[in-house]
Amino acid sequence: MMTGSIQERSWVEIDLAAFSNNLRFLKQHLHPGQDFLQIVKADAYGHGAREIAEAAINEGAVYLGVANLEEGKLLRIQGIQAPILILSPSLTSEIPAIVEYNLVPGVSDLDFAKELHTHLQGREYLIHVKLDTGMHRSGIRSEEAMELYQAIAGLQGLRIEGIFSHFASSESDPDFCTVQEQRFFSFVESLPEKPRYIHLNNSAASLKGYGMGSNLVRFGILSFGVNTLGDVSLNQHLQPVMTFVSTLSQIKAIHLGESVGYNRDWISESEGRYAVVPVGYADGYDFLLSNRAKVLLRGKLCPVIGRISMDMITIDISAIPEAKQGDSVTLLGNGDKAIRAEQIAAIYQGSAYELLCQIGRRARRYYKRGSEFLHSAPLARRDFVARDFGDRKLNEIISAALSQRLQNDEIGDLIYREILRSFFADRDRDVHYRKDFVHEITFRESDNPQYYQAETTLSYRKVLDSDSFIIACARSDEQLRGYFIRKDVEYRWLLDDRLELDESSFKVSSARINGLELDCEVIRRDGSLEIHCSQEGLATLVGKEVLFEIDTVTLYPKKLHQFSVFISELTQGVNIIFNYPPSIGGVEPVTIFSGQQKNPQVQISKGRVQVYSQRDQWIFPLSGVVFSY
Repeated sequence: MMTGSIQERSWVEIDLAAFSNNLRFLKQHLHPGQDFLQIVKADAYGHGAREIAEAAINEGAVYLGVANLEEGKLLRIQGIQAPILILSPSLTSEIPAIVEYNLVPGVSDLDFAKELHTHLQGREYLIHVKLDTGMHRSGIRSEEAMELYQAIAGLQGLRIEGIFSHFASSESDPDFCTVQEQRFFSFVESLPEKPRYIHLNNSAASLKGYGMGSNLVRFGILSFGVNTLGDVSLNQHLQPVMTFVSTLSQIKAIHLGESVGYNRDWISESEGRYAVVPVGYADGYDFLLSNRAKVLLRGKLCPVIGRISMDMITIDISAIPEAKQGDSVTLLGNGDKAIRAEQIAAIYQGSAYELLCQIGRRARRYYKRGSEFLHSAPLARRDFVARDFGDRKLNEIISAALSQRLQNDEIGDLIYREILRSFFADRDRDVHYRKDFVHEITFRESDNPQYYQAETTLSYRKVLDSDSFIIACARSDEQLRGYFIRKDVEYRWLLDDRLELDESSFKVSSARINGLELDCEVIRRDGSLEIHCSQEGLATLVGKEVLFEIDTVTLYPKKLHQFSVFISELTQGVNIIFNYPPSIGGVEPVTIFSGQQKNPQVQISKGRVQVYSQRDQWIFPLSGVVFSY
């Protein structure tokens, strides 16, 4: 266990090394020509579908099995590219999403197949046909299967890649397994052309030698180290992958004749001690384990005493005098056969499948490989998917996440309100960002003793939105502010209001895209200049990332004693250089950065100050630097 570094009321550990070892044992029972499909439905029986899928693929799984569209869709969103089979019947309303996410449906209904066919638009699409050979749940009855199979085969574009069925009781009824085998393989043999995959076996059936004609085996409960076959010799090969751990939150004395818990179901027969463990049936630890289960504490088994309540259980620790508050206690997993999932479920004649799916509902999952910690998963057991939420709720989540990450509600709210919200205000707008942003400003003495000549060189990379853009110069904050909300403006300059709005005060000496010199047309507005930059060759670059380069020459008033550079767009990698003449003496940079890096690097030398971030660091708008002198 990883108890040393975890400070939680309860948690679930998932050992992916144990899972891989279980798969290697199960693969030893595959026959030549057999591959395996890993079942990851129900969040991989509570173990985490993405992590189990990735581990299974690394061990050679050629397919993954889910119960429904949503489970398969989530795996696709999480980046899983392997083939995914939907084992349960799908709804016709789900067909567009099934096709969108390239999921393979299990089909046993002609109407569904026809509806799927209408959505193909000429493309080929894989399906698996499911037979009911005696379980009498989903699937087409075996005596009706040939008619369905032939009808589907006649739908152009639908390709039957597999045919499958399901054993009703592979662990306990060999006679009925034989009946199902005969029905299934009799049908398969009657087909004029066999599909690529023929699968009847689950992992238990494979270990028992059933379904020899299958070329695909579905690994499920045994791969998670739960021995449902009753053969104790398997316990040395099948290691529990899930461990459910909690903490002793309180220790108390109990006297002879006193009771513990609701309805006084347990009465102490001696003096002793007991402990409170902060989990209950709301955490998936079944109520029927009251007064019957055992937990593992300091390597010894302790009985659960009294009724299991919603949020707490109590255990007798009289035999462990060294136990203390804060000790970890294992409720399910490895360490003793009494806490294996199959043994715990047997106590109340329950299902180990159900137990695994429900255990640790309020606990964070920690993934490890042996003793190596990998990562943790959220309490809700579902990765964040933005499309699950409405706009209002999503906005609240984004704002809260920023505040949590920055550990400052005020700053988090500011970043959301002033920056991110503007990105989402117009859903149809493409949101691009700048990267490799370099802005070099050089002050020189000018002919006008009240002003420095300011030469600026700006370069950055960005996706080109249009075949033209604007450089704006205005004489007031109010006029310039209007240019900050315009998508077509790439550069803005605030000119001293005592200067004339002409090229003697502000001039674009060069504007280039990918080295292509642009034509610059100056248009005078009321209180501002707009320099429209365009070139015929730009049309071929729209939608592509290009290098912007803009050079200007202007005047800057000496009396201000400070010069500011602000980042107006989401930017990755910033490098700002301020060069100044000897008459200034010295310059003090004041940085205002928000993003991954609050404190950028600063280098100061004679006549030069440089402020920069790492190239891969994100900088939010409204960041910048003020050079004071």
